[in-house]
Amino acid sequence: MADEFTSKLDAYLDGELAAADMKALDAHVRACPACAADVLGRVQMKRAIKTASQRYEPRSEFRAKIERRLKPRAGFPKMFRAWAYAAAVACLLFVVAVAYNYYQRERLAGERLASEIVDLHVAALADPNPVQVPSSDRHTVKPWFQGKIPFTFDLPELQNTGFTLLGGRLTYLDQTAGAELIYQVRKHYISVFIFPQQSSGQTTDLAAKSKHAAFSLQSFTHQGLRYVLISDTGDSDLGRLSDLLKSAQRE
Repeated sequence: MADEFTSKLDAYLDGELAAADMKALDAHVRACPACAADVLGRVQMKRAIKTASQRYEPRSEFRAKIERRLKPRAGFPKMFRAWAYAAAVACLLFVVAVAYNYYQRERLAGERLASEIVDLHVAALADPNPVQVPSSDRHTVKPWFQGKIPFTFDLPELQNTGFTLLGGRLTYLDQTAGAELIYQVRKHYISVFIFPQQSSGQTTDLAAKSKHAAFSLQSFTHQGLRYVLISDTGDSDLGRLSDLLKSAQRE
């Protein structure tokens, strides 16, 4: 593994390299299993550090303080309004804390899901055999998944679109079987993940568009299925492929 590439991997994952360096390092990672494995390990480490640093849990002291505020006291009738106001403020703070905690958990769950999608994409590109059914024919790829996943889907016609279907592979997310389709546009590779929308561990919504490490993600749902597209290409390419996939489901 060349030191000149190793020293740039963190900047590569953070999208901080110049366009020419990103292109050169991207080509190297695709051709070097050792660097691809190193990239995967760094992505997993960044995910773990980020998740640990953003975890939020209200302390037990906070709950005890609220309970003391709400506990009724005898006497001091002139202070009733003040205590009622304090109790209302305490209740409001409690509701805000609970809502904030829920928001934090949902956000972290979304980040974890995005990180796992990135890991699956990187692992596929690092695999010497990235597809289990190598074919550009949608009528060959789609039937291959029958009996392997508990749902079906349609694939679009790609003639004159600039996209090429390279094939597909069986994948798993939170122990749920799904399909991973790999497309190519120019020199970029796009993974399209398809999973049941309401399966275990799949209820957390990803943002329609987001960035994670050096990759762009786009997500949409249709007819009970969740589609997640990921690549190092631009959002416009992911948007065009998303539109093609959506059109295929309406045919």
